[in-house]
Parts: sequence; C-alpha cells; structure tokens
Amino acid sequence: MNFLFFNIILPFSILFSAITITADDIFPGSTLYASNPQQSWTSPNRSFTFSFIEQSENTFFAAITYNGIPIWKAGGDPGGAVNSSAELRFLPDGNLRLVTGPTGISAWQSNTSGLGITSASLENSGNFVLKNGNLSIWTTFDNPTDTILPEQNFTSDHVLTCGFYSFHLLESGIALRWNNSIEYYSSSGFNTTGTLNLTSPSLVMQPVGIFMLFDPSLSTGQVIMARSNDYGEVSTNTIKFVQLGCDGNMRIYSSSGIRGNVIVRWTAVSDQCNVFGYCGNLGICKYDEISVNPSCECPSANFDPIDPNDHRRGCRRREDIRNCQTTMLSLNNTLFITLYPDTLSDLITANIAACSANCLQDTSCVASTSLADGSGVCYMKRLGFVSGYESPTLTSTSFVKVCQPVMLNPQISRSVNNSKTSESLKIAIIVLGSGLVIVILVGVFSWFYFRSKPRYEGLLSQYSFSDYTSGVPVQFSYKELQKGTKGFKEKLGGGGFGSVYKGVVAGKIAVGVKKLEGIGQGEKQFRTEVAAISSTHHLNLVRLVGFCSEGRHRLLVYEFMKNGSLDSFLFNSDENKRVLNWERRFGIALGTAKGLTYLHEECRDCILHCDVKPENILLDDGFNARISDFGLARLLNLNDHKHRSLITVRGTRGYLAPEWVANLPINSKADVYGYGMVLLEIVSGRRNFEVSDETNHKKFSLWAYEEFEKGNVSSVLDKRLTEEDVDMDQATRAIQVSFWCVQEQPSLRPTMGKVVQMLEGIGDVHKPPPPLGKVEGMGQMVISSLSSSSSEMGVVSE
Repeated sequence: MNFLFFNIILPFSILFSAITITADDIFPGSTLYASNPQQSWTSPNRSFTFSFIEQSENTFFAAITYNGIPIWKAGGDPGGAVNSSAELRFLPDGNLRLVTGPTGISAWQSNTSGLGITSASLENSGNFVLKNGNLSIWTTFDNPTDTILPEQNFTSDHVLTCGFYSFHLLESGIALRWNNSIEYYSSSGFNTTGTLNLTSPSLVMQPVGIFMLFDPSLSTGQVIMARSNDYGEVSTNTIKFVQLGCDGNMRIYSSSGIRGNVIVRWTAVSDQCNVFGYCGNLGICKYDEISVNPSCECPSANFDPIDPNDHRRGCRRREDIRNCQTTMLSLNNTLFITLYPDTLSDLITANIAACSANCLQDTSCVASTSLADGSGVCYMKRLGFVSGYESPTLTSTSFVKVCQPVMLNPQISRSVNNSKTSESLKIAIIVLGSGLVIVILVGVFSWFYFRSKPRYEGLLSQYSFSDYTSGVPVQFSYKELQKGTKGFKEKLGGGGFGSVYKGVVAGKIAVGVKKLEGIGQGEKQFRTEVAAISSTHHLNLVRLVGFCSEGRHRLLVYEFMKNGSLDSFLFNSDENKRVLNWERRFGIALGTAKGLTYLHEECRDCILHCDVKPENILLDDGFNARISDFGLARLLNLNDHKHRSLITVRGTRGYLAPEWVANLPINSKADVYGYGMVLLEIVSGRRNFEVSDETNHKKFSLWAYEEFEKGNVSSVLDKRLTEEDVDMDQATRAIQVSFWCVQEQPSLRPTMGKVVQMLEGIGDVHKPPPPLGKVEGMGQMVISSLSSSSSEMGVVSE
C-alpha cells in the first residue's frame, strides 16, 4: 500500500494540483507553462490567479492577477519578461524559479532552496506564500514588485520598481526615483510637507481607499498620505490598490469584479510630462491637440530617436558636439526638468540671451533653461540626463547645444518655408490695398457715425464686450474695479470666500466683483487657478470674465445675474417679492444638479465646490440656475486636509457634511450633502436648520423627514405654493432625493449624476432611511458604519 501511494498516487496528486483552478495548496514539483496561459494556481475565493500572461507579442510574465489585472510579476517589469518557452517551476528543494529557453536559463528565483518548504498557496488577499508546514517562509507581500494591496504591510525594507522608476519608504518620508539616483518626486506629492524623522515606518493601503503611513514617532502614530476619490465606498467584489507604473507615476486604482475593469482614483503626479525622464534622455514631452495622453519627440532634426518604434526611449545627437562648431537650439515654452541641480553653481541669474550664451561658452554645459518668470533664474544643465517638457502654459525658454546648422523638425520647417514664400506676396497685397481700404473705411465710418450715432455707440459697447466673451479671463487693475464699483459701494452679498459688489466695466457691462478674503497664494499660482476656473464652461455655471491680482488685492469679476441669488426668493418675507412657482423651482433644482455633475464628473479634474447653498445659486434672466463660487476652494486650499480648520469659518452652518466636522477626508459626496439641504429648501421655502413651534422645536430637516414618513408630503411644501400648481410626483421624488443626499454615511449618498437621473425620473427612487439618525447639532456624528474604527478611515489629528 505504501509503495502504491508514494510511487503512483502521490505523483498524480502533485500533477493534479498544478493544473487545477481550485486547489488551496500547491506542492513542490508543480510547474506553470507560458505556452499554456489557461493553466493557473488560484486563490480559494477565485479572485486572484497565478499564471502566465502575455503582455505583448511573445512577451510573457509569470504574474498574479486580480480579474486579469497584474498586481505582482516574478522578476518585475521588465526583468521578468520571458518568451513562450518559459516555465515557472516549484522545485522539490523549495525554490520557485522562472526559467526560459530549452536549456532552462534562470530569469528569476525566490532563493528559498533548503529552507524546508513543503507547500505553497495563493491566499484570498492576493499574497502568494511558500510554507514550511503552517509557517510562512517567503511571501510576495514581503517581496513586492510594483503594487501594494490591502492587508499588505510595506516597510523601508521593501521597494516598488517598474522600468527605470522605483518607490521607496525612507526615514525622511517617501520618494519616487528615476534610475535609483534622481529623486524626481518626494513626499511633497502626498499629504505631508517637509522632511519627516521616522523610526520604523510602514505603509498600508486600507480597503476603504486611504493610503496610510504608520510610525511610532508621529504624534498621532499615523498620517493619511493619499486617498482615492471614491474612498469609503467598499464592496465585496472591489479592491483598491497602489501601483507604480513604468511611466514613473504612482496611482491608486479601484477594480471591480468585472474582468479587466480598473479605474484610476488618485495620481501622484497630475501632469505626466512633469515626471522626470518620461521621454528619455533629450526627449521632449508634450500634449497634442487630439490625444489627452502625452507624446514624445526629439528637440529638432539634429537628433534621431533611439528607437523609432518607441519614442519614450529618448533621442541622440546625429553629430557629437565635441567634434563640431556648436550653436544653441532655442525651444520656446519648454522646461528642462531637474528638481535638484548638480551643484548650486548650476543656478545663475541671467536674462534669456545670457542664459543661452553662457551655456554655449561653457564646454561642460549641454542645455540650459531660462525660467522667464521674473525671477531671472537660469539653470545650466551639465553633462548628464536632459528631460524636457513643452507646453503653451510654460513661460520658460530652453536651449540645447547642437552642431551647426540648426535643423528644425519637418513640420516646423515646412511652416517656416511656407511663411517665407508667401511673405513677399503678403507685403505687396498690403501696400497696394492699404490705401484703397483706408479711403473706403474713412468714408463709411463718417457716414455711419453721423447717420446713427446712438446705434454706433451701442456697437462700440458690443465690441468692448467681445473681450469678455472670448473665454480668456481679462486682467483688471484694482483702480479700474474700484472705479467701476464706485468704491465698492453696492454690496450684492457675502459669504465665506468674500463679498460681492455690483460694478460696471467697459463702459456699460454690468458685472459682479468679488473681493476674496484669506488668499495666501502667490501671483503665479493664483493666475493658474483663475485660468482653470475661467476654462470651466457650463450652462448652469456663472462665467468668470476677469480678475485682479495686484499686491494684496485678489478680486474675481463675474457676469452679472439680474435676478440675484436663490435665497432672496426662497426666504424673503416681502409680500411684494415674486414667488417662484413649482415649475421654476424644479428647473432650478435640476439645473443646479447638472452644474454640480459637470464639476464632479465631466471636468478633466474633479472640482469640489465646498460651499453649496442657496446664496451661491444665482438666477439669470430666465430664472435658470447658475452656480457661483465654484473652484474657489482650490484658491483657499480647502481641499487640503492641512487647512481643514478653515471650513469652520468659510463654510455655512446647515450645509456642512458631517465629515467636515469630524475631520474626515473630503470628496465630492460633501457637495452632495449640501445639495440635499438646498433641494429640501427649494421644495419647502424654509431653512433646513429652522426651529419653530410648527416643527415641535426640531430642526426643520428632521421634522420634514418625520412628516414625509407619515405620508404628509404637502406639509413639507412651501405654503406659498398651491397644490394645484405643484406636480406632486416631482415633489415627492425631490423630497426623497434630498433625504438620500443628506445621509451621514458618504457612501450611501448618490453621485450628482445619479441625482440628475432620479430627479428626471429615469430610475426608481426608493424610500430613504432616516438621514440624520435623529442627531441634533453638528457636533455629534454617527459615522461608525464607514469603518469599524476611526483608524480604518484615517481619522487623524494633524
């Protein structure tokens, strides 16, 4: 019997364990083959699979995947890349070895031979373990490649790598490095500033979507380093993980149970072209007009791509600058990215011309950049790696040393030649036609002006207004706006961001001028944020037409909304004030929801409002909702957890989501909460925090839910509305949606896109649970269902 077991049954059982999908344990002697990608070792819950995957034509990796997404690769990327002849062998001596070719050349191994390993298993956490009995000897969690999974403890002994890039946890914080030498992105990209002094740090990716740093030396023991924009939303078939890409960027992903479905939820470097070395040595990173992804090209025809099929490999000079007479190639709107100069002498003060000339005369200089931002800084790039970024938004001019003559890239060269060819023709046309045109214009002008002077003046106003309709924010001087508002005399309203005054610009154009308070940003950053706000266009957003940044003065100029703000119609006791009928109220509610949906889900970057209230919903001539003050939270850094205390001043009582007060991470669901309160006020015409005899001395929002629960929808409606004029189906739906929006648990609140669908009646709206848990006052929070403990949600005092 023993002979039968050891010589016949046992070998067959080992073979079976190597090919089955459901086996919990894998035994020495098992092998995976790249030629059979369907063969795998699988976790008990079938979420994780260890098998060969084909990444490109005849390029395979032995990888652990989650629903087809690789989260660990034997040997890493590209070190573990093999061909179809490769095998992953679990050898009898306990070593796990990746071999390739008929001779069995080792490409990677676990180095665990002779450690008494008896079995292996792929756990439900995604951790692959080599075991001696029940004792773990070697794990993929302790030997990560490019990913950190939930339940995985990442310490300073570990490193993530992909291509030329690596991620490290140091005693001073975290760092992303290129070629393990240049620290191109340090802890400043995460939610911490300055240099830390850690003793035994560790990083953990929590299932709720928060990337936490733990260390005994920290005052609270922990710091939130990053959070996904869907944090707090947890389901059994979704995981969130951190991964370092071979493009040098660190990202948090969410992956659902659908095979291959993965969504980026956070990015360390928001602009990919700012990643050092993304386009290789002497490569220039830029964005074209068609694709949102960056592309790489050589500075000019003086260079050739190292690999014509992969421009990310960089460029090389056609001729060595040591063997020729050199000149400087000028590159407008281009920056050579080097965060840390080789020496302090590489930074000099020089104008643009001197920045080029100094590099040309210096035999060790290969390139230079003049920041051209008023600082006078010129960076001299010595022999070494040159990483470039070109963008119309950059003020800098860069120079590269090349052999004479300068040869422009073909597309640039053609445009230059075409312009030279047509230059003579253009001059001739201008000279011959200018006289005739001037005579005609003078005659027409004189006739038109004297015949219809008032009408002409109207056209002048329209012509002036074209400056403001161009989409580019107009810069005003403080004196202009002071004069246009008559010394800021007529105040239209005020709030946490500042006060708004009525004014006139360009002679007859009515505007609203907001004097911002508490702006601590520098000139350049303020202009950048203003440009972002002005480029955000939607039917339900107030348009920004200009700004002023002069000394300590920071002002924004908006188009004027004739009908003012929503609160003046909802809460005005003046009997002569026009009452909004139900049709207009519902239109305002829907329009506001669409505007917030655009900010949250349709912009390139999610924009949080952080102060949704009736005072910030303006009404145009047709009583259409126009959201104001969007984007200002970025000017005041309210999205930054380090400035969270500002919200007690900047926010508005009655519209703050519980997570603001509890100092929890903020995402778009905080705006959804504020919108829910506004929606209830649109329906009722009363402040959500109002207390009266009618509400039994409870906050109106709590009393309204009790009435709704009893089926008394009409008692929640504004008394100034008649039931005959109200669409009760719409009203009931709106009230239900409002209570869903003000749920204390952010994950229970719908997205604004879902809110629009529910209001429009596209989907069913189920009965909401009690939204406030009968909690009186904003100081008491019930958020226990978000996590089992505050540490899981990253509740820290910083």
